[in-house]
Amino acid sequence: MEKKTNALTPTLTTEEYEAQVARLEQQVAELSAKLKWYEEQFRLAQKKRFGASSEKTDPNQLELDLFNEAEVLATPKGEEPPMEKITYERRKPAGPRTAKLDHLPVETVTYELNEDERVCSCCGNPLHEMSSETRHEIAIIPAQVKVVQHVRKVYACRRCEREEIRTPIVTAPMPNPIYPGSLASPSSMAYVMTQKYVDSQPLYRQEQQFSRLGLSISRQTLANWMMYGAEWLSLLTDRMREHLLKQDILHADETTLQVLREPGKSAETQSYLWLYRTGRMGPPIVLYDYKPTRNGEHPRNFLSGFRGYLHVDGYSGYHKVQGVTLVGCWAHARRKFDEALKAMPAGQPKTETAARQGLEFCNQLFAIERGLRDASPEERYAVRMERSKPILEAYLAWLQKQRPRTLPKSLLGQAIAYSLNQWDKLTAFLQDGRLEIDNNRSERSIKPFVIGRKNWLFANTPRGAKASATIYSMIETAKENGLNPFQYLKYLFEQLPQLVDPKDTEALDNLLPWSPTLPLVCRTTQS
Repeated sequence: MEKKTNALTPTLTTEEYEAQVARLEQQVAELSAKLKWYEEQFRLAQKKRFGASSEKTDPNQLELDLFNEAEVLATPKGEEPPMEKITYERRKPAGPRTAKLDHLPVETVTYELNEDERVCSCCGNPLHEMSSETRHEIAIIPAQVKVVQHVRKVYACRRCEREEIRTPIVTAPMPNPIYPGSLASPSSMAYVMTQKYVDSQPLYRQEQQFSRLGLSISRQTLANWMMYGAEWLSLLTDRMREHLLKQDILHADETTLQVLREPGKSAETQSYLWLYRTGRMGPPIVLYDYKPTRNGEHPRNFLSGFRGYLHVDGYSGYHKVQGVTLVGCWAHARRKFDEALKAMPAGQPKTETAARQGLEFCNQLFAIERGLRDASPEERYAVRMERSKPILEAYLAWLQKQRPRTLPKSLLGQAIAYSLNQWDKLTAFLQDGRLEIDNNRSERSIKPFVIGRKNWLFANTPRGAKASATIYSMIETAKENGLNPFQYLKYLFEQLPQLVDPKDTEALDNLLPWSPTLPLVCRTTQS
């Protein structure tokens, strides 16, 4: 009897079965890769949320883990290393509590016996001062609010009043106010700015603080002070930008900023704050620039006229800046290997993995840089060519070998791809001994804004965002130049309204944070 074939079940040839199996195997491989990627992302998110944020590793790990661990650690002929016992005594150094008080004003309170008490209880003779005992305390004077009433006298001549047709009137000179028609003073405006942009205190908290001090002043009024004060400070930031563009080595970075009332954009859309600053050479200058987008035209326009080296991260928008050599950031390259290592499953050995090997290549470069911290540019260039360049060549060969072995979308694959795609920028630091191996200088400068953003969260309007960028520029540049932000801002708000010509470059240069003509009170007392 013949076997009947179900008409609903198609008959497949051997080639069709093999093709179907191949498709299913490919689908399984793709799903497995996706699953592995999601597991990596989950483990990395957990590590970032609950684990330590430090990326430090043993600088000798590459030598120990990969190449000659036995030769480095072993003693000759298996002998135990000799033990050495050292015994000595030394005087305990003075504690840091008193050493850190030298720069503070001292109020001395002396306790003495009355004259009738300076009598010996044994023989009745008078007592003399033998020695004294001293203890130190720190007294805090809370912020105080007072009203300064400016009264200017007006003078006239009595004889002219009696005998002449016109009487000359002479008015005593008085400094121009920082904000005409308001209660703002140089100190109050500087205080509010410092509280918000140095100590990250939002205006609504300052409003409550002033209320506890007996002053009822709204946050809207404080915001107006910030806007008006930023207009004065923009005279200096414009001048600082002119000095910035004259340098030949700069750093750049960007971070997000939420602006609620931005024309043509929803309140949830992110805007950006761009950072530009000088490197290890020249006067320290830190400038922030608010822009509504992350388009590369913004750094191109801001840096128009600049020629030289520009330290950046991996963002492609910086390629629009013309006439510059982009210098990549090895901290970003290293961080990707660190994340790949952290995302590995628990219990899996990490010492022999490709992620560890890539991380240790980066560690070797950073170890060389730590030894060159105080070197001259010429010395740094020579050592890099001698020691760093061979490491880079070995690292490039390792990357090219690992790339076909690694899933492109895995964290390790992304780390390898980042280094290869950014290779020209990552190796640019070899060209000049003044260049740095990373862009951490920019990240350190943008961190105060990021911390402040966590407290005040957003800006209301583009005008407010621009004002914040201006104030941050002045404060961070002041800190970089060793100035006390409050005292420096107070000095500026005293001097700027008195300028005869606000565009006088010589007068403005005397007020810049690195000017030698600034009074000593503006200098910070911290070491």
